Amino acid sequence: MTSSSLSRSRLSTARRPSRRSLLAGVASGAALAAVGTPVPVAAADSRDTGSGHRLPPPDAGALRAAIDDLAHPRASGAQLRVTGSAGRWYGTSGVSDPATGRPVGLNDKVRAGSVTKAFVATAALQLADEGRLRLESPVRHYLPGLLPERFGAITVAQLLDHTSGLPDHVGLPDRSTPEAVVRHRFDRWTPQQIVATVTGGELKFRPGSKQEYRGINYVLAALVIEQVTGRPYGVEIRNRILRPLRLGHTSFPSANGNEVSIHGPHMHGCLEMSDGTLTDITEFDMSSTYADGEIVTSTGDLHRFLAALFSGALLPQRQLRRMFTLPPAHVRMIDGTPARYSTGLQTATVNGVTLWGKTGQYYGYATGMFATRDQQRRLVWSFTPLQLDADQSPMAQRIAEAATLR
Repeated sequence: MTSSSLSRSRLSTARRPSRRSLLAGVASGAALAAVGTPVPVAAADSRDTGSGHRLPPPDAGALRAAIDDLAHPRASGAQLRVTGSAGRWYGTSGVSDPATGRPVGLNDKVRAGSVTKAFVATAALQLADEGRLRLESPVRHYLPGLLPERFGAITVAQLLDHTSGLPDHVGLPDRSTPEAVVRHRFDRWTPQQIVATVTGGELKFRPGSKQEYRGINYVLAALVIEQVTGRPYGVEIRNRILRPLRLGHTSFPSANGNEVSIHGPHMHGCLEMSDGTLTDITEFDMSSTYADGEIVTSTGDLHRFLAALFSGALLPQRQLRRMFTLPPAHVRMIDGTPARYSTGLQTATVNGVTLWGKTGQYYGYATGMFATRDQQRRLVWSFTPLQLDADQSPMAQRIAEAATLR
């Protein structure tokens, strides 16, 4: 599949805002780190990619070129892990901190934005399998009084696959400029306040009839998890997923007092201001995004999560199938294109290879994790874009195309 075809597949990061503290500018003369580690090919597994093709070992040159291009879009650094039964390649490029010039570490933590949703969906499906949560039940059954009666037809399943039809937000702060992002980066929100910004309007479409990717769906899904379990959703995910898989670099700020810092080695998120200077926005109050996209993690942890999820270690097959099932063919995106989101994941076909996974974006950060269903190929990346309104998809497109060359 060509680059133009890839853009139609929508393998791109969800556009979303982010925040943090000040930095005078880029350190002069900061050298770009360029580390690439080819790893011997693992034993091939007996299944194929789902399209009848076996994948060759990763193309180290193409992958290196994909992450070394830090000009399209402009970014300060990038990380990439390509793994799976067809072979492995690891690499980094650029700097993790423009102020000091420290090279990117492969396991530096990042804010992974909407990748949060894959963890939320996994926990919800676990609860459904245990009989504690009915996916076809109305959301109002679990959250009486939070949504108006006219939203009564929306089910938990429709939150998880973005077919709820919820109205647009009204009353969110303006973050259309980098200066506005900095000004609002420490705003504190409750999830109930976030929900209140969509309850004044009418449904955009009949629930289940169309698909529109919306973060508010997962804010509500997390509140359902909290109602069912009696614990914060981040604590529930920590107990169910992070601890069993030993994901020691992953955390949910809301489960830790809405902490604004990232502890340990991490990539710094920066934004270019209108005057051309850089502001470090790594420190950020993530309460305004909550279960829509607050996760802090690393490419290593995401690789481990993705492998466990696709292998069936986290969900039985009857629930895992939901993560690989799109809505019926008559349900299309609100713009008329085919639906591309399942329960917690999204899909795209690149070079004839079908990938499933999730992208995420927050101010100063862009992340993606994808794999073929048979796990011949897994790819996890993160990079730190500098411009607020720049299209982040070219980096994701380059990585996906390089990782699926045959």
